[in-house]
Amino acid sequence: MQHRIVVLGAGYAGAIAAGRLARRLHPEDVTVTLVNAEPDFVERVRLHQLAVGRPLRPRPFGEMFAGTGVRLKLAKVTGVDVDSGSVTVVDANGTGETEELPYDTLVYALGSGWHDQGVPGTAEHAHEIAGRPGALRLRERLAGLTAGEPVVVVGGGLTGVEAATEIAEARPDLDVALAARGALGDWLSPKGRRHLRKVSDRLGITVHEHTVVTGVEADRLVTADGTSVPAAVTVWTTGFAVHPIARATTLEVTDTGRIVVDATMRSVSHPDVYAIGDAAFATGAGGKPLRMSCASGTPMAWQAADAIAARLTGGKLPNVPLRYFNQCVSLGRREGLIQYVTADDRAIRAALTGRLAAAYKELVCKGAAWAVANPVFTPARRRRVVRQPSRPAPAVGTP
Repeated sequence: MQHRIVVLGAGYAGAIAAGRLARRLHPEDVTVTLVNAEPDFVERVRLHQLAVGRPLRPRPFGEMFAGTGVRLKLAKVTGVDVDSGSVTVVDANGTGETEELPYDTLVYALGSGWHDQGVPGTAEHAHEIAGRPGALRLRERLAGLTAGEPVVVVGGGLTGVEAATEIAEARPDLDVALAARGALGDWLSPKGRRHLRKVSDRLGITVHEHTVVTGVEADRLVTADGTSVPAAVTVWTTGFAVHPIARATTLEVTDTGRIVVDATMRSVSHPDVYAIGDAAFATGAGGKPLRMSCASGTPMAWQAADAIAARLTGGKLPNVPLRYFNQCVSLGRREGLIQYVTADDRAIRAALTGRLAAAYKELVCKGAAWAVANPVFTPARRRRVVRQPSRPAPAVGTP
């Protein structure tokens, strides 16, 4: 009987893991099923571009996985039973048909969505760019604005900075502002902070530093000190929240719902479940938790796929430390910032700025999309499964 591997979610992490597994394992021994609600790959790191009306290249999964052996299941995941080893899905083609998918190994990569932080009015009035539907709604709203109308991006992290600069560059006629809880670019090196401020000033972005937003209304924001900030459009980028399905299972999760995994991305409570990307709570250099990002999700996918393949074929388990090298920030289409970091993601003095940095970031984005359909460091010869393990009983701390 074939060993059934089911991968939930086809973002960067899930799609890379599925392709890598299909290339590592022999199709006579293993089936790899990738479950996703949409038929094409979404470049999440480019959604701020989509929001301002820039066209993105279509990437249908049918073409990306042609000839790989990956079976694409277009469906929405509605439940996971990790004790019986099955996933409940609803057909995404409009039939509403429900189906149970049994698995021997599960790769959970359902990712994350936007997080409103419980701020009153955010869900009703704010826009988000954590997913394609949100980016398209924002695109429609921005297209309807007239010159001089105010747009406020809330959140001074990577997503907020990229959104604010992209909007300001694409629509110089709008009054764009950025509200940050701390100082502008306070995670960057001095050189990086200076460049970010220089570009923000050149684009005419008003920066509200050390500002805590406590309420969102249809035409304004309210801050902790009682200040009212006009906002015809509010873009909310204050972090991400993971999909709630994992919390409803018996998997060991954190208080935010992320699945706790070991160094091979294997669940510490259920050895037949692996979690990667934003859905997983994994540690990197110095025992520091990996942040939600494409920079984390891609190596996590490699690690999980290689560990699964090794355990099925009797090979050597991967022992590659997960670490960071840089943070890549686009500041519109003509400017960029590459902040070099330590292994545990702390900024160092070195930073690349300007057009060269923009070209570097563009190369990184293209490389990430290419890696989805072309998992690197994968041998051309598929290995045979030497053992067909039955679903093990849950055991905390299984290596």
